[in-house]
Amino acid sequence: MENLVFSTWGNWKDSPGPAQTDNLPAQFGQGKPLRAFMGWDGMFVRDASVNIVDMTREYAAQAANQSCGHCSPCRECTYRMKEILERICEGQGAEDDLDMLEYMARYVMDSSYCDIGLTSPRPILDAIEHGRDDFLRAIQEKKPIPRGNYVAKVTAPCINACPSHLDIPGYVEKIHLGRWDEALEIIRQDCCLPGTIGRVCVRPCEFNCRRGLMDEPIAIKALKRFAADQELIRGVEPGFSTTETKEDKVAIIGAGPAGLACAYHLGIKGYKTTIFEALPEPGGMAKSGIPDYRLPPDILNYEVSLVEKAGAEIRYGVNVGKDITIEDLTEKGYKAVFVGVGAPEASSMRCEGEDAGYERFMTGIDFLREIAFGRRPIEGKKIAVIGGGNVAMDCVRCALRIGFDDVNLIYRRTEAEMPADPVEIEEAKEEGIKFNFLVQPIKILAENGKVSGLECLKMELGEPDDSGRRRPVPIEGSNFIIECDAMVPAIGQVVVVDRVVPEGTELTRRKTLVVDKITFQSSQPNVFGGGDCITGPATLIGALAAGKNAARFIARYLETGECRPEDTDWMEKTISDLGVYDKEETMPFVGQTRRPRQAALDPSVRIKSFKEVESGFSRADAFKEASRCLRCYRIGLAAV
Repeated sequence: MENLVFSTWGNWKDSPGPAQTDNLPAQFGQGKPLRAFMGWDGMFVRDASVNIVDMTREYAAQAANQSCGHCSPCRECTYRMKEILERICEGQGAEDDLDMLEYMARYVMDSSYCDIGLTSPRPILDAIEHGRDDFLRAIQEKKPIPRGNYVAKVTAPCINACPSHLDIPGYVEKIHLGRWDEALEIIRQDCCLPGTIGRVCVRPCEFNCRRGLMDEPIAIKALKRFAADQELIRGVEPGFSTTETKEDKVAIIGAGPAGLACAYHLGIKGYKTTIFEALPEPGGMAKSGIPDYRLPPDILNYEVSLVEKAGAEIRYGVNVGKDITIEDLTEKGYKAVFVGVGAPEASSMRCEGEDAGYERFMTGIDFLREIAFGRRPIEGKKIAVIGGGNVAMDCVRCALRIGFDDVNLIYRRTEAEMPADPVEIEEAKEEGIKFNFLVQPIKILAENGKVSGLECLKMELGEPDDSGRRRPVPIEGSNFIIECDAMVPAIGQVVVVDRVVPEGTELTRRKTLVVDKITFQSSQPNVFGGGDCITGPATLIGALAAGKNAARFIARYLETGECRPEDTDWMEKTISDLGVYDKEETMPFVGQTRRPRQAALDPSVRIKSFKEVESGFSRADAFKEASRCLRCYRIGLAAV
């Protein structure tokens, strides 16, 4: 309980025990302490000067404002609790107010369906229990209480897990109500490529869905796709609510997800942007690294066209750092530059022979890029792909579709450690890919300058490494050969931002761009960055989030000359530090429902073309699936 006045945080868990005080954040922002916090799992106070009565009033007001009204006890009682607490803070409280507050708080918890009603009374009850003397004093003294300074935020386990913090329960509920167009409006506030993300997202939200503790997570990704597809199916032209056009121009380097998101959100704010893209088409790794059977090009191209309608101009075939520099862009009148160049090159496999220049050897990044632009990269019938991530999955599945009939995936750990999407692994198995686990390549074999095989070692798993996965250890003398006439290593990607930014710009040892974690501003004040070039190879939704957030701070920089986080930004960090999803939570009614499955082409059919494998939900399936959402909103309130 060090540095705490008191804490009830965590004592609402299903398992009895003391309040959980480990790792409770002490700082709210830079140089600003977190004086107290009220939320879904109780409350904690670090500063004795915080007025618990006033803070409870503010929390109750937030709860009343967030009550959806579907459960009448929550709708009526949260409003009444707010009124009572406001009356107490105005010096007009009555002796029986505390009993009434406790009664209504417990009534709301016992009768509500969603988490606003189930969790928002918790800190109110805690405040009355631990601060009863303060409440009684306020009632008896009849003096108005000055209002404190608070920051409130609504979150949910899925929202907190999503890098872009989409209002997932909000758009899922709109789909349940049959309002797909309103759902799409909610999605586009934080994700400008909903049809794309609805097909290829790695869905961290679903792995943090409380419904999954009961039966199966909500099919959040598929519901996002459903909303986006409806716009195309119905031929609806989306509208844009943009502000008045600003004079300042912004240059964006890279038409990948980060750059597109930055351009879109700046366009909504009225800023014209120019995107400089080295490739002949937009999308970055979404185009050149994700095969058409997962992401049809017409979907991506349509969503890029909406970014252009929002105010972006895309100039193709321009390699910034080679054809033009950031200094040149500044001289041409661009007041700010966003760098979103991604990680477009392959990592070394550290295998003997990989630098020998053998024919029919190609990195996974180049292999997928060639296929994306309609070319067969390498000839052969037997191919070995090395790696265990999504790029490796894409490579082996593409290899089948371009004519290889013997496709081996080689991975040095077991399937349990593979970082690839489990859905991709399962579909690859269905298509006949051969998985070789606990295998380490050590030498590429060749005949007449062409790949002829791969010498490997068998491995066993040892202790966990820095990634948390068990480290593969070679078994001495276990050498064997996998015959192949083509080889594709897909083990990682390399950032090239050092070729783009001005000399002197701060970089990490991995040569990623150093930026402020909240504002995305680099050591060069007019240069911002986001996506893989700051994190290393990561997720598409993470890149979209970076572009969206950077756009907000670029606009602030252009308008004020400064770039500082606001209280709402620090509140996001506070909530992330606390954590929202509790994987140990005990849920009622286990095994009640199952989510519908998206129809997929038969493996024997789909391997013959790049036609999209999965279809979207029907309206009936989307409605039914959306109805499974538990609406797990939670309210957080910080005293600062």
